[in-house]
Amino acid sequence: MSARFQATLALPDPEAAAAFGRALAPRLTPGDTLLLEGPIGSGKTHIARAIVAARLAVAGRAEDIPSPTYTLVQTYADGLAEIWHADLYRLTDPAEIMELGLDDAFASAIVLIEWPDRLGGLVPPGALRLTLAHHGPGRDLTLFSDDPRWAALLADA
Repeated sequence: MSARFQATLALPDPEAAAAFGRALAPRLTPGDTLLLEGPIGSGKTHIARAIVAARLAVAGRAEDIPSPTYTLVQTYADGLAEIWHADLYRLTDPAEIMELGLDDAFASAIVLIEWPDRLGGLVPPGALRLTLAHHGPGRDLTLFSDDPRWAALLADA
């Protein structure tokens, strides 16, 4: 049985959530998948936008980073990796994942997925699950993965 990684962080405000996303961004590499869970308004998109913006900033670029709620997927290239930001809220069948091309992106891109429960059995191995829960004005962020490499990667994030 492999070791698991789990940690919980207190994010007292939106800036703390964005700071976490910015700290995580440079540690991500192609093949990494983040599963962003939590109720509507919990900060999933806020963290995803911070990750994308931080990676683009290193490449000297700034872009509008819209929520993919209606487009389902937004893609970005930072010069080192392709980044896919997906919002699966409106999907009703895991087969629709294949139509979006996410199965190929899991192997070659950094993939940020909101509403990952829609993936069904298509969750890639080694994904990092980020679960946000309301905690007063802030959020609690629980990080979990069956892949122990995340422990070292997130040691000081």
